[in-house]
Amino acid sequence: MFLGEEHSKSERKTWAVIWLCAAMMVAEIVGGLLFGSIALVADGLHMSTHAGALLLAALAYTYARRHAADPRFTFGTGKLGDLAGFTSAIILAMIALLIGYESVSRLYAPVPIHFAEAIPVACLGLAVNIASAWLLSGSGHHDHGHSHGHGHSHADEHGHDETRIISTADGDVMLEVFEDGVPPRFRLRAQSGSPLMASTVSIETVRPDGARQTFAFADLGEGLESIDEIPEPHAFQANVTINGQSHMVAFEEHEHAEGKAVRDNNMRAAVVHVVADAAVSVLVIVGLILARAFGWLWMDPLAGIVGAVVIASWALGLIRDTSAVLLDMNPDRRMADNLRQTIESEGDELADLHLWRLGPGHLGAIVSVVTPTRRGEDYYRARLTRFRSLSHLTIEVRKAA
Repeated sequence: MFLGEEHSKSERKTWAVIWLCAAMMVAEIVGGLLFGSIALVADGLHMSTHAGALLLAALAYTYARRHAADPRFTFGTGKLGDLAGFTSAIILAMIALLIGYESVSRLYAPVPIHFAEAIPVACLGLAVNIASAWLLSGSGHHDHGHSHGHGHSHADEHGHDETRIISTADGDVMLEVFEDGVPPRFRLRAQSGSPLMASTVSIETVRPDGARQTFAFADLGEGLESIDEIPEPHAFQANVTINGQSHMVAFEEHEHAEGKAVRDNNMRAAVVHVVADAAVSVLVIVGLILARAFGWLWMDPLAGIVGAVVIASWALGLIRDTSAVLLDMNPDRRMADNLRQTIESEGDELADLHLWRLGPGHLGAIVSVVTPTRRGEDYYRARLTRFRSLSHLTIEVRKAA
């Protein structure tokens, strides 16, 4: 309940990285003991802390999935990932402090560096981190498409139902709001029957506030396109006239949460651990190479200090974002403003609004409306259906004095 769309996929990817890290940990420790390399043993032990941090993320995914329907969790288990991310960020900050302390200590008290062992181990660690980051990120492409057996509507990437099929006496006509890299315009194309003629087609839009606009069309060769642009928002009734026949088509704009409201902080914490480790590996390799080539032994601890600062900044950002979720801060101010505008656009007053995050892409809201009309809770619930990310909505309606 209130889990992210990619929850199961993220869980599998995290466990895969854990197995990779565990295998490398065993290989490095065993190899170090067999070949007498303390550097390999040390990196193997470091890999165990890396796997431990990822284990926290994986267990959070598994527990949240298994207890998603548990009635003890009033608002589901969607926040468990944020709790795990917060804990992971605290661990990351402590690691940054330890790296910084050790690096500063070595600036004042340098220790001998075994370059022949240290550089290959650092390169091995970087390779493992790159492989882990690749596994966690996946292909980066997610299929959000949906098939519609009857072909009456298709949702675009922003969640708008922007395509309609109109059945006329002369055949089916496809109507769409086209805005792929260009200003939004209506497009009409005959799917069966005779081609359309611009002189016999017009559209009049009627918006919720009563505003009307008429659109004439021009011939594109493969279909027709409206001469004028369609103003935002794309929420209106469209009276489509084709060869003297009128067809009423409804367009409704759906709004989804964006930014921090949809971010999976558990996966983000896992990725930050891997990327931070990779960044430190790169800095260490550069520092070791320069120290070996020019005798600059101070480059190794300096690289550690820079790495500690980078990790600390990432950890603080993760702490800030996850703590905001755990403290139920407003996750999407734009949506809150649009909720208020939707309620108050017809003369009602939004007396109170609470908006918080239940899980990645899932928001909860408590709305208190004061109205001089006889409108009930069902009316306002229907008005707010376009906010698709409101997974839990409580509405209170009070009569104005």
